[in-house]
Amino acid sequence: MCGITGYTGFNQAGPILLEGLKRLEYRGYDSAGIAVQDESEIKMLKATGKVSHLVEKFEATPDFTGVCGIGHTRWATHGIPSDTNAHPHLSADGKFAVVHNGIIENFAEIRAELQKYGIEFKSETDTEVIVQLLAYNYKGNFKMALMKTIARLEGSYAIGVISADHPGTILAARLSSPLIIGIGIGENYFASDITALVSNTKNVIDMDDGEVAEITPEEVKFYDHAGREINKEIRHITWDIASAEKSGYEHFMLKEIMEQPQALKATIEPRVKDESIVLDELNLDMKKFNRIHITACGSAYHAGCVGRGIIESLCRIPVEAEVASELRYRDPIMDEKTLVIVISQSGETADTIAAMKECRSKGATILAIVNVVGSSIAKLADYCLYTWAGPEIAVATTKGYTTQVVLLAMFAVWAAGEMKTISQGAYISMVKDIMRLPERAQRALDLNSRVKTMAEKYFDNSSLFFIGRNMDYAVALEGSLKLKEISYLHSEAYAAGELKHGTIALIEPGRLVVALCCYEKLLDKTISNIQQVKARGARVLAVAHEGNRAIFTEADDVLSVPVTDPLLVPVIEIIPLQLFAYYVAKKNGCDIDKPKNLAKSVTVE
Repeated sequence: MCGITGYTGFNQAGPILLEGLKRLEYRGYDSAGIAVQDESEIKMLKATGKVSHLVEKFEATPDFTGVCGIGHTRWATHGIPSDTNAHPHLSADGKFAVVHNGIIENFAEIRAELQKYGIEFKSETDTEVIVQLLAYNYKGNFKMALMKTIARLEGSYAIGVISADHPGTILAARLSSPLIIGIGIGENYFASDITALVSNTKNVIDMDDGEVAEITPEEVKFYDHAGREINKEIRHITWDIASAEKSGYEHFMLKEIMEQPQALKATIEPRVKDESIVLDELNLDMKKFNRIHITACGSAYHAGCVGRGIIESLCRIPVEAEVASELRYRDPIMDEKTLVIVISQSGETADTIAAMKECRSKGATILAIVNVVGSSIAKLADYCLYTWAGPEIAVATTKGYTTQVVLLAMFAVWAAGEMKTISQGAYISMVKDIMRLPERAQRALDLNSRVKTMAEKYFDNSSLFFIGRNMDYAVALEGSLKLKEISYLHSEAYAAGELKHGTIALIEPGRLVVALCCYEKLLDKTISNIQQVKARGARVLAVAHEGNRAIFTEADDVLSVPVTDPLLVPVIEIIPLQLFAYYVAKKNGCDIDKPKNLAKSVTVE
């Protein structure tokens, strides 16, 4: 959600900033802007809409020069999308420019105070109070003015600031919003995401909450909240820019769907040794826990719903799954005997961070499952398991979700072994089935070459339903979300057994129902539900195991997946539904990688 970047060095900043903003587009935005220092003045360009509009303005402004600057893609929270509300924001005296991710919760109070001093505001944003307060606090010491300013701010922020009085210097600060420093030779960078940096440097430093960075071409210095200089470790990025490019695919989402066999292999293989799950990151005594809570948002929550079923089945321990935005605002019953598993692709999801803090305050142990190394959730958790899925650029998660599910399954098998709730034979069988998931994911892709044709057949449904039972219902939640978030069609997932309790009233002739039929223990029940909606004129698209001939007599069309252990089939079952959502969205002309109003990393409430 929003993206910021900055550069100081010996090259022209404009092109570097614009390239960084292009790589941050996937986070979601509605406007963009850049500011550069040019001798003793600050120059700014802003544009509503796509970064390409900003590029056009830049190319039409030949005197937009400077070797130090900052850039921003905005996702509107305070004020409509407009050039005025777009970042960067300039102080009234023209000496400072700021970019900001996050939300300043006490901005109205600060704004009213500054207006009493005669300071005029141009935008409706919360961010402008930062730069106006900074200018008010400035008495010649740039760093001191910023530290005095952030001491007044409540909420979350990742900030980058330049000053006309301090050429070549950028100050950056963070609190509850990601910020990364890129280290070069004679040039240095900052950004909210590694993807904006990796084409220029693979050496980065992760900023922590409460820290300030002073960035010049020659060096980067870090300070704590009291202004004391601190040392930070450099981290080397192992993936290259090709990982964050489309590699010949029309969209990042399609590329990432196709990458799932490799992503699953990267998640699984390093953690299996001699037919055993080895989680070196964990030093947990599972016997001390009498319950497990799983919390997350969006697709990560749906992964948690699958994980709940797997863990309960193997470990025989009560498991609850709850959306983090609800958990954070109630008074959950938990203590030191509770294990809380938090799941987030980015590791920066604001509601999930707040929920885990609430759980920790009650004595719970926190285990995080994230993809991004060094992210806030990874640092805050007691233990962390990385999915190692690689960069995921499309807003709608695909390989991020499937690797979360498989890591939850691996945790469940490991924990069951620790708790002695699984036989040795069943344990080895589960490990072998987990090891086969990458090839079965590839088989799921190969089996569904006709999914594009099915999407063309059903793309014009204004409203449709997903139904399933047990594990199938958990997957239905994610399948429905995939479709609605990128195609903008109304789609709902229901437990199939609930049809007669109200939902069936919505079934009309021609209505599409997607029926998930891979949980074979309840297949007869699901077929009965299919017959009920067919009797009322619905068309049915089923997802079933390869070789299931009976389903062809009940459904209008069938997507097939390879036969897999009932607890692991959700990893495979979602793949044709991801493809279906992709091709429906493409047929409807939607912006697949950057759906309207959505952001990849939701760092504000």
